[in-house]
Amino acid sequence: MRAIQKNTEPRSLVEHRAQAHCDYANVPADTKQALRNALVAEQGSLCCYCMGRIRPDADSMKIEHWACQHAHPELQLAYANLLGACLGGEGQPQDKQHCDTRKGSSALKWNPADLTHAIESRIRYDIDGTIRSDDEEFNQQLNDVLNLNLPVLKNARGGIMSTIADWWRQEKARRRGPVPKQVIEKKLATWADASTLQPHSGVAILELRRRLAKAA
Repeated sequence: MRAIQKNTEPRSLVEHRAQAHCDYANVPADTKQALRNALVAEQGSLCCYCMGRIRPDADSMKIEHWACQHAHPELQLAYANLLGACLGGEGQPQDKQHCDTRKGSSALKWNPADLTHAIESRIRYDIDGTIRSDDEEFNQQLNDVLNLNLPVLKNARGGIMSTIADWWRQEKARRRGPVPKQVIEKKLATWADASTLQPHSGVAILELRRRLAKAA
């Protein structure tokens, strides 16, 4: 999970909200496509929760309501409440589902697209890829609501952690000493480049920031 900077909403969504009797159920197909395009662009083509790859089409992603439509109908057309999520094992048994498919109408304490929630300060990753939170309620939601420690997701994140650890060891061996701050910053910039985000890149970004803070 990574912080998401919301951009300008599609004009067609603004126009739809201005119509009488508008709701999410009657959003035109072209407006939904504009939403997919906008959400995928601002999220770097990554799912808002698991950071898996998504594309702007209905076969690759869902338009997620962070605050569910049933409990918060007033937010069903609010762009700030909309996120791009992966299909999350749709059609599989519940224990294999994750992200929005598993979440359904359940509530989450923190929103990755609300910068005041500071999502990246709420989570951490173990070396094996386990995602955790020191906030007990949110930690339970990461596991039971989003199922983000599903083995396939945890293993993917663990692979990223291993990649960073291997790079770190190689740099220390090559330099026969500590890795300089500017070298960490350069590596971090590569992983954080919004135009080339890799799946689960938020794991590398947080780990490199942690190592940069220790080097400072």
